[in-house]
Amino acid sequence: MKFLIAGYGSIGRRHFQNLKALGQEDILFFRSGKGQLEDKGLDGFIVETEIDAALRHKPDAVIISNPTALHMDVAIPAAKAGCHLLLEKPISHSMDDVEELQDAVAQSGSRVLVGFQLRYHPGLQKIAEWLSLGKLGEPLFGYAHWGEYLPDWHPWEDYRKGYSARDDLGGGVVLTLSHPFDYLNWLLGPVETVSAATQLSTSLDIGVEDRADIVLKHSQGTQINVHLDYLQKPPSHTLELVLSKGMLRWDASNTQVQIYHSESEKWETVSLSEEFERNDLFLSQMSHFIEVVAGATPACTLADGILALEIALAVHESAKTGRKTRMGH
Repeated sequence: MKFLIAGYGSIGRRHFQNLKALGQEDILFFRSGKGQLEDKGLDGFIVETEIDAALRHKPDAVIISNPTALHMDVAIPAAKAGCHLLLEKPISHSMDDVEELQDAVAQSGSRVLVGFQLRYHPGLQKIAEWLSLGKLGEPLFGYAHWGEYLPDWHPWEDYRKGYSARDDLGGGVVLTLSHPFDYLNWLLGPVETVSAATQLSTSLDIGVEDRADIVLKHSQGTQINVHLDYLQKPPSHTLELVLSKGMLRWDASNTQVQIYHSESEKWETVSLSEEFERNDLFLSQMSHFIEVVAGATPACTLADGILALEIALAVHESAKTGRKTRMGH
């Protein structure tokens, strides 16, 4: 298989290392030259500065890991060329050009895996299993909390110049930390309404929102409060679900799930793996993408990515208007 990696920032480099760890060596790169990081580690690999030139090498698959606002500039021509796509989340910063991508994918037969790597977290997979079994009854309400101090993400670069902190590149906490929108859709079904408030503090010296508090109402009635921020030290990413016959708790930093059974009035801690590193999520995702290129059905589809983006955009709309936003309207 031949892979083209578009973008060579932190996530592009991670994908490169993971491809090699999985035995893939036929790799080339598309770089605009506008990123903060140098071409370190690319000796002996083809690097193109125009997407058309990169696609002339006829890659089987394209990994789209450039800034969010530039995703469609790569995804659409790659799909038209018949390449299979690993499209980083969020799939874009707006719905502009998304329909064109859908049309290109439908016409060429490209398979698209969206890069919500938390789908591969053993803890969330266990929660999905428990919810499907229905032993704890109906999900009633819950809380998803993700706070993480932005300057600590990539201390080797100026965080203010990265895409996460720049409106023109599709940054802001709502889009950048949009994982809960995907995994809540996956676990609890489609979101029906969105209410939100966002804030921009002065402490980070950035021009995008660094806090968001969101209420998601799912179509079957479950209500989830989601908090996202760029400010919290130490970081934490947790999910708590209250069901009619118990509770479920998940922490992204480990592979334990806590389960409370109302009948026994006892907590059960399920340990799913003794050793866990964050990169395990990306390795699992890349392993699955190789299967997708070979013909497997994507675990997180383009349709899933579009739903998560629509929720993020609804958050911005609700925060701007001060009103509840109904999905699909």
